[in-house]
Amino acid sequence: MLVDVPPEIAIRATIKPGSVYYFTEGSFSSSEPHYFIVLNSDPLNDQVILLVCASSKIDKVMKRRKTCPEETLIKVNSVQYPDFPVDSIIDCNSILQVTITKLVEKLSKRELRLKTEMDPVW
Repeated sequence: MLVDVPPEIAIRATIKPGSVYYFTEGSFSSSEPHYFIVLNSDPLNDQVILLVCASSKIDKVMKRRKTCPEETLIKVNSVQYPDFPVDSIIDCNSILQVTITKLVEKLSKRELRLKTEMDPVW
């Protein structure tokens, strides 16, 4: 998190395509935090922020999405994105929609961590 910067300014100053946030999503069956990547090309001016989730359970995701086009599942290793502690997969078939306000609230409550921006690997 940016030191001594109000959460709204921290989110608005850093959000862009490829921004990565680490937080727990209440609609998931797992209570563990996940990495979420911003898809919007202009998130500051969009009302809804589109996020895709990365999972370290590559085989489980591949099995669950076996009928989906291969290009909608993106494998990323720690060389491509050093913040991932292990190889992961981004499932572009499931998109989480949030608002900037929700991201700000999570950051205010210390329920969200800002991570290193991801280079476009897709």
